[in-house]
Amino acid sequence: MTDEARLHHLIDAVRRGRLSRRGFAGRLAALGLGAPIATLLLADAGLAQVAGRPLPYKPTRRGGGGPLRVLMWQGPTTLQPHFAIGSKDLEGCALFYEPLARWDDEGQLQPVLAAEIPSRDNGGLSADGRSVVWKLKPGVSWHDGAPFTADDVVFNWQFATDPATASTRAGEYLGVAFEKIDSHTVRVRFDRPTPFWTGSYTPVYLIPKHLFAPHLGARAREAPHHDKPVGTGPYRFAELRPGDLLRGVLNPAYHLPNRPHFDSVEVKGGGDATSAARAVLQTGEFDYAWNLLVEDDVLRRLESGGKGRVMMVAGGSVEFIQLNAADPWTEVDGERSSPKSRHPQLSDPALRQAMALLLDRQSIQDFVFGRTGRATPNILNNPARFRSPNRRHAFSVEQAQALLDGAGWRRGAGGLRAKDGRTLKFVFQSSTNPLRQKVQTVFKQACAQAGIELELKAVQASVFFGNDIANPDTVAKFWADLQQFAFTMGEPDPRRFMDQYVSWEMPSRANQWQGRNYMRWRHADYDAAYRAADGELDAVKRAALFIRMNDLVCGDHHLLPLVTRPKVAAAGKGLVLPLSGWSEDLAVLAHAWRDA
Repeated sequence: MTDEARLHHLIDAVRRGRLSRRGFAGRLAALGLGAPIATLLLADAGLAQVAGRPLPYKPTRRGGGGPLRVLMWQGPTTLQPHFAIGSKDLEGCALFYEPLARWDDEGQLQPVLAAEIPSRDNGGLSADGRSVVWKLKPGVSWHDGAPFTADDVVFNWQFATDPATASTRAGEYLGVAFEKIDSHTVRVRFDRPTPFWTGSYTPVYLIPKHLFAPHLGARAREAPHHDKPVGTGPYRFAELRPGDLLRGVLNPAYHLPNRPHFDSVEVKGGGDATSAARAVLQTGEFDYAWNLLVEDDVLRRLESGGKGRVMMVAGGSVEFIQLNAADPWTEVDGERSSPKSRHPQLSDPALRQAMALLLDRQSIQDFVFGRTGRATPNILNNPARFRSPNRRHAFSVEQAQALLDGAGWRRGAGGLRAKDGRTLKFVFQSSTNPLRQKVQTVFKQACAQAGIELELKAVQASVFFGNDIANPDTVAKFWADLQQFAFTMGEPDPRRFMDQYVSWEMPSRANQWQGRNYMRWRHADYDAAYRAADGELDAVKRAALFIRMNDLVCGDHHLLPLVTRPKVAAAGKGLVLPLSGWSEDLAVLAHAWRDA
């Protein structure tokens, strides 16, 4: 029996009552798949309760915990979740805004603004996979006292999907329509049978209709509350100095009892990941340091001081290098890296394959990332059922040189290769970070052996991941030949993660560079597989489609995965923070406390 047939057989046994959910999880464990995978496979088949366990919490009253000091080496620059670019901004939004539900560390849903997680048993899920009903938590109010209702949920869908708004959350609402049933009930309709009914819209941070409705569409960026948020979250806004400082104070009317524990939160931005780790683990100046892209041996030395601990939790983050499919140096209709253009050298598949062979992933894992990154040839690595078994990573300068010779790239003066008057000399950019600069250097040295010259460029993280459309050095504009960064999979389903490579997500001047397909890659088979997966109700067939997508985009070598990255952070002694690899760190501040 094939693995696919075996999984179908086990799922059917649960459906017919011949196998318990616990027994199903045990069978999958024998196949090397963990409990979260069992839960999600059954959820895809409409058989599992997906509501997660309650988070542990000891404090018996609201407040009293004093200030919480957080250090983010990339400080938030905007607090409008619909315009946020990257996790740094969403982390800032998480202090003040909340979603319908969030994913916990086991890949299960925790209700936040929802009263409960929809299921077949409570009537929330339709049998045909075309709709879901969300009941909202009663008694929730915005920070200004206005009630949170179904109108707010519907408005966020309207706000994000208006093309004139140019919301970075628009993709989360693709193929869905929201309608109000009553003041605290919303129906979400899908334009096709939808297996992942929780969708990418579920963890979107919701903004209040009564403050943003006057600025819908083309006037969206004129709203006065972008950086003075009024949310439903555990903290109220106090101050923002973009990239430098963010402060929130306890919300006395928060809708969960005895929460939050901390009286205020101060998020300090700037510096670098190593200094952030030192400020928690060695000097104790801060309570928490976020996103520690730091060499493992450095973390081990800092941790030995006993003032804090390194926290790691698995998720879907991957560090990778992109090879631009567009031409970053020639303007088309007044636009560099236009989706209408083709890169004059990197459009050669033999060259891209050679560059893939020049990437020494194993050495990058062993000598750069350590326990904070595991070498991978796949962009999609977690949950395990979506991980392709078909790809291997190989490093060979000799094979790369043979490919280049065969493709007509000949060595000239100084050993630099060229063909038809075009040299293999490229600009390779990334955000400023010691780990990334080390990877750049390792790749540069290997490429030089094969006759390819890389000019390394480091861009300040707040600029590289910024959302200023006048900024020429953003990751979305990609005015370079290669770039390196990491992308976080925000939920234990790859639908939203893998839309980074569909043709309709290309950023351009026309959409104010809000698309997510930064490398401007286009492949008809990938688009077709994505659309098929979007409507496939069979959990096993759907997983196979995502594996095919992974193999297509990685096999074309415009995308070179490096390592899978667990979420790495540092917490001071006694700080309890229930991190999840599937949500922002600060999204759980309502459940954080300091243990004596």
